[in-house]
Amino acid sequence: MALDHYITLGRSGLRVSPFALGAMTFGEDLGWGSSVEESQQIIDRYIDLGGNFIDTANFYTKSHSEQILGDHIGRDKARRDRLVIATKFSGNLYPGDPNGGGSSRKAIVGAAENSLRRLQTDYIDLYWLHIWDKNTPIDETMAALDDLVRAGKVRYIGASDTPAWKIAQANTLAQFRGWSAFAALQIEYSLLERTVEQDLIPMALEFGLGVTPWSPLKSGALSGKYTRANAGAQKGDRGALLGGALNEATYAVIDQLEIIAKAHETSVAAISLAWLSAKPGVTSPIIGARRLAQLEDNIKALDVKLTADDIAKLDALTQPKLNFPHNMLPMAPAIINGGASVNGVSMPPSGFVMLKGEKPR
Repeated sequence: MALDHYITLGRSGLRVSPFALGAMTFGEDLGWGSSVEESQQIIDRYIDLGGNFIDTANFYTKSHSEQILGDHIGRDKARRDRLVIATKFSGNLYPGDPNGGGSSRKAIVGAAENSLRRLQTDYIDLYWLHIWDKNTPIDETMAALDDLVRAGKVRYIGASDTPAWKIAQANTLAQFRGWSAFAALQIEYSLLERTVEQDLIPMALEFGLGVTPWSPLKSGALSGKYTRANAGAQKGDRGALLGGALNEATYAVIDQLEIIAKAHETSVAAISLAWLSAKPGVTSPIIGARRLAQLEDNIKALDVKLTADDIAKLDALTQPKLNFPHNMLPMAPAIINGGASVNGVSMPPSGFVMLKGEKPR
C-alpha cells in the first residue's frame, strides 16, 4: 500500500491519502518545529510519494504554517489543485479581540479570508471547526459555513475537538435546512487515547464522517523513542512534556509494540499507526513530522498487515473504561432479546423474564 492508494473521506466523494500530512510543526516560531527549508522538503517528499492531503490551522506556529504552505505550493495552481488542503478556524491570533476567534459568522468569515490569503489560493478543500465554541449557536456556525461553500471558497467542512452530541445536532440541523453538513471528524485517537470509542467514533460511523485522528503516536510516546531501557534518560527531553503518559501501563504497551514490530521487521511507530488505521471509521491518520526521517518512518506503516492476534493483544492492553450508559449496554441483549439470538448475539434472559406458564399482569 502507498500514499497514492486513495480513500474516500467518509460518505463524501473526496479522495484522500491513507495518511494526512500534519503541518502543525511547520515553522520555528514557538521555539520548536521544522525550519522553512525542512518543512518544504517534507512537503515535497510527501507529495512525491503520492500524498495529497495536508492539514494545518490558521494559528499553527502563529499562522506561519499556512504561510509556508502558501509560499511553497499556493503559487503553483496546477500543483495546488492536485492537493487536498485542510485548515481550521476557531483559534484566535489577536490578543484582546473577542471576535478574533470562535465560531461566529464574523470570526469564521474573517478567518477564512485570512487563511485564503496566507495559503495563496482561492479555495479551501476541507475547512475544520477547530474546537467547539459554546457561546455561538450552532445554527449560526453552520449557516456561515454553508455560505462559504456556496461561494466556492470552501469545498467540504469538518469538525474537530467537539462533543459528539453537538456534531450530531449540527448535522441534523444542516440536513433539515439544506445546508452543507460536516463530512469529517478530527479527534485525538491512539493506543493511549481510546475514550473516543465511547461516543465520537460511533457517531462518526452513524453519520458517515471520515475520521482523521491527530496525535496518533501520543506526542511521540508511541514512536519507539521512549522505552523502559532509557526511562532514566528522558528528563529534559521531550519526554518531560508527556507528563504522566510514560507510566507502567504505557511501557507495557511499548513492550508489546516492540515484540510485534520485531516480528514484522518494522518500527514501533509503524505498528502503532497500522493498529490505528485498522480501527472502524478511521480514514486518514494525521502524521506530524518535524524531520524528514520521521516522515519516512511513519509511512512504513502502510506496508504493515497486523494479524488478528496482534490487534487483540494491543486492544487488550489499552481497552478504555467506558462511562454510563456505555458500561451498562453490554447487558442490553439480556434485557431486550428474552434469550433469543439476534444478529448472532446470544445471552441468557434477564431475571425479570416470565417463567413458562406465567402471564403478563
